[in-house]
Amino acid sequence: MTEEGFDKFANLGLRRAVRLVALLNLAYFGFEFAVAKAIGSVSLFADSVDFLEDASVNLLILLALGWSVRSRARVGMGLALILLVPGLATLWTAWTKFNVPVAPDPVPLTLAGLGALAVNLTCAFMLARHRHHSGSLTRAAFLSARNDAFANVAIIATGLVTAVLWHSAWPDLIVGLAIALMNADAAREIWEAAREEHRASA
Repeated sequence: MTEEGFDKFANLGLRRAVRLVALLNLAYFGFEFAVAKAIGSVSLFADSVDFLEDASVNLLILLALGWSVRSRARVGMGLALILLVPGLATLWTAWTKFNVPVAPDPVPLTLAGLGALAVNLTCAFMLARHRHHSGSLTRAAFLSARNDAFANVAIIATGLVTAVLWHSAWPDLIVGLAIALMNADAAREIWEAAREEHRASA
């Protein structure tokens, strides 16, 4: 297979993966957001907004795949800013939770975390083979799915801790804020990668 043919094949596989990842994220956003609102969980709220952000990121990637390196780098910078949105939403939710520090129901919290972990591991697996293709765009999608999987493990642990060791709002608040920090770090990595691409294409 020629290099051009290989690139075309890789692009086709990447498009298929990104489209499926976007749909999975959008579907689970609706479910997790409903659970978060029902039980008053900051960490689940942060994670649900993150699913919506992931769906948006992957849809943008799907649109930008045929663009030039310079244009993709600009989109990469935009995606870095989008990654900050869940963190800001989490900070606001955490602030309101401080005023009414009620522990969320640990059973739906844990089950929703397990479901989110399954979705994110599936997405990370689909994107892993493409993470070095198309620069900062696919790096954004892969890092987002990978970080979400780590966050889901923390959410599951929060549910177990709340159920067994410490029935308080604090474990949920702490994990919610940690998810916000993780997203901020991913945004920094993607911004730096996109900026380097932009400079290289100048």
